Amino acid sequence: MKLKKTFVTHTVGGQKVLVSADSSFNGMVRCNGTGGEIIELLKEETTAQRIVDAMLERYEAPREVIEEDVNSVIEQLRSIGAIEE
Repeated sequence: MKLKKTFVTHTVGGQKVLVSADSSFNGMVRCNGTGGEIIELLKEETTAQRIVDAMLERYEAPREVIEEDVNSVIEQLRSIGAIEE
């Protein structure tokens, strides 16, 4: 899976912002630091498991908590059509 190229990221005031460069999604997604890191990892072809592993290297949290967070962000991005499978 990968973030679609039609979605562009910016950092504004310390928050990652995701917007669509076409008309497939009208709106803006704001992410905290963790969500922003997940989005950055999705700029390259990857899997949820690789993202979880990368987040485990950065954060001291139980695997289950990180898996829930990663899956939540991925599902939200899928719901707006931002993920290529």
